[in-house]
Amino acid sequence: MTTASAATRLRHTVSRLVRHPEFRLGAREMSAVSPGLAAWGLMSGVAMVNSGMSATEAVAMTLLVFAGSSQLAAVPLIAASAPVWVILATSFCVNLRFVVFSAHLRSYVMHLPRPLRLLTGYVTTDMTYVLFVRRFDHPPVDVAQRRAQLAYLWGGSSLNWASWQASSLLGIALAQWIPMSWGLGFAGILALIGVTCSLASTRMRRLSAGVAGAAAVAAFALPFKLNIVVAIAAAVALCLLLESPATPDRRPAE
Repeated sequence: MTTASAATRLRHTVSRLVRHPEFRLGAREMSAVSPGLAAWGLMSGVAMVNSGMSATEAVAMTLLVFAGSSQLAAVPLIAASAPVWVILATSFCVNLRFVVFSAHLRSYVMHLPRPLRLLTGYVTTDMTYVLFVRRFDHPPVDVAQRRAQLAYLWGGSSLNWASWQASSLLGIALAQWIPMSWGLGFAGILALIGVTCSLASTRMRRLSAGVAGAAAVAAFALPFKLNIVVAIAAAVALCLLLESPATPDRRPAE
């Protein structure tokens, strides 16, 4: 397949997704929490500039990294002239949760070509993942479901990406006039907490969330944000211990 034909096929796929009703639904549901995330993006932009980064470096970071938590974790290390490996290790540990997200989403997106999978991984964040799995609790079984799920995921992801980048770039531009003491970034945390609580619909989910939170607090003193890794490991281990194994099908073969 030539580059021109591949580009044409990609444009056709994107156009079809944008016209799908699930695309608009994904964007509409994301719009309910995007103001809080935009406030978080605004403060991320301010923090990057106030840490001593140039406007060019801050713009490059927000466009390429696109991960508020790792950006905020890396900024003080950059300001303190920490070694590059320390900055990379810290960002890696903070973003380890996306390994769990990727493992879960694998059965949803493995039918896509690799470039589109990579792009989907880039734009998928905590909030888009949470809203997506709440909307679709099972992988697709046919082409229509694949198209609907991908359209929903991209509807929310597109709005989330655009609102984050716009607010972050605004924060970079207005860094001298917006004090960090406003604490607008906490609005994003509140948005995440609200949606996360709505997902705690079963006893197992509530228990695992409680264990993860307790483990994260107990291990808070660990370096490189490793308390997040401990929290994930504790919750996963608990679920594996308590989850009842599937009953084997003992019916005689017909």
